[in-house]
Amino acid sequence: PVPSLLFLKNPCLKCYRDWQTWLVTNRAGTPALPSDLIDIDALVKAYYDLTPDMSVPEQRVVFGTSGHRGSSLNAAFNEQHILATTQAIVEYRALQGITGPLFIGADTHGLSRPAQESALEVLAANGVRTLKDSRDGFTPTPAVSHAILAYNNGGHADEADGIVVTPSHNPPQDGGFKYNPPHGGPADGSATNWIAARANELIEAGLVDVKRTNPEGLIEEYDFLENYVADLENVIDMKAIAESGVRIGADPLGGASVAYWAAIKERYNLNLTVVNPEVDPAWSFMTLDWDEKIRMDPSSPNAMASLISKRNDFDVLTGNDADADRHGIVTPDAGLMNPNHFLAVAIEYLFANRPGWRQDARIGKTLVSSSMINFVADGLGRVLWEVPVGFKWFVPGLVDGSVGFGGEESAGASFLRKDGTVWTTDKDGIILALLASEIIAVTGKTPSALYKELTVRFGDPAYARVDAAADREAKARLGKLSGDDITATELAGDPIIAKLSHAPGNGEAIGGVKVETEFAWFAARPSGTEDVYKIYAESFKGPEHLKLVQAEAKKIVDAALQA
Repeated sequence: PVPSLLFLKNPCLKCYRDWQTWLVTNRAGTPALPSDLIDIDALVKAYYDLTPDMSVPEQRVVFGTSGHRGSSLNAAFNEQHILATTQAIVEYRALQGITGPLFIGADTHGLSRPAQESALEVLAANGVRTLKDSRDGFTPTPAVSHAILAYNNGGHADEADGIVVTPSHNPPQDGGFKYNPPHGGPADGSATNWIAARANELIEAGLVDVKRTNPEGLIEEYDFLENYVADLENVIDMKAIAESGVRIGADPLGGASVAYWAAIKERYNLNLTVVNPEVDPAWSFMTLDWDEKIRMDPSSPNAMASLISKRNDFDVLTGNDADADRHGIVTPDAGLMNPNHFLAVAIEYLFANRPGWRQDARIGKTLVSSSMINFVADGLGRVLWEVPVGFKWFVPGLVDGSVGFGGEESAGASFLRKDGTVWTTDKDGIILALLASEIIAVTGKTPSALYKELTVRFGDPAYARVDAAADREAKARLGKLSGDDITATELAGDPIIAKLSHAPGNGEAIGGVKVETEFAWFAARPSGTEDVYKIYAESFKGPEHLKLVQAEAKKIVDAALQA
């Protein structure tokens, strides 16, 4: 709070008033007020009542890295979208020869249950064998991935796939709908592009080719919770956690993992407290994020403020987002860990404590994740596999065991079972949260303490992501830039040693550029939802040098866009 520091240093009337204004206007990290809450009834009513205008790009079906998302209030996530998208998925799976069951799960967002009901009508009418939660509860993304893989590895003649109804950590007014093919992870671009295009065709044609029926009696059930929780001991050392008595505080943040944490505590006899078991689609109990919006982001210090305030009551506190594909780790000595810091610690620990993994298993990271992971990989003698943003890139390696761990800087990751076989091919915030407890139980140190040890060995990098304004045309140009379009030879005083437009791990386009020096790097990518581009940057020379990197990064990118 800079205004308060100014007042303390120079107690003038203006500084005092600036301080008061800041206290009143900046509510990030403070509890949500009634005026911050959405009207759930109005949200659901809009889902059924509003009709998308297909001439408006924002109202068409568009699959990003995690499915189609939007709000019914903006006619971006409405019944027509879901009916059409589900019909398109039915047709896509038929083209692919997928004849097995489809597992469907939904999170706690207000639009998730209506969207699931719409999808069930279409699936039933098309004769798709569909399995929903037998407890009529909420289903985390990793539980759906786990179910798909369990079926497909079970010796059946056919293959299963799935749908997860979730916008992940997005605000309460949003809905989300994503498709997971038989590999269990996020669908790739060839699948999502086909599905989105077909869905838009169906909407434009008035949904005449969309089949619907009452799904009652036509939908089967599956116990996602029991099958997932009972299998956890094969991916996490649950015995070590239980015997150590690690005091765990788990906060589902009002999301789909709420019943899972209670079940984990009971089955494995853990010293675990579900610190907030409340489910409220308006998320009235949340603290506001950086932009004073409600957002269930477990990597955000503002969204996690309530949990951070309890840091001294437990040995470790963990948070998950609405569909539990992300994680947040809070320790007494460091508060909320930067996601990159925990990923680095998790990687070093796992590759030293999983003898059942292949000796040539690689470490997977997105190229906008911290270079600390590069140093950890070198120290372990393991191959680093850098891919573009998007968890879908890790799927093949997790399936065949050639990638032991895949992680994103946005607090999403998954890893192999103890025996080196696949666990999930979608992000799993539950096992990452449990891993923090395993690390404490086995090493006697918090993950944050272990990260400090890494900084002693490799340096203490400063990392941040900022946004820069860009219109639709500029974002399109950025997405097509190549390394050759960058004419600069220096970055923040150091020679540039690499200009990348394709990921070194798999050669796929990164949808932007990455520039590297010996001590720093930046990457620029267009936002899929806002008129901005994102600048990720890191410096091993400290925070002040990072600011210089960020400033020069914007100039370098803007110059390339203008050229």
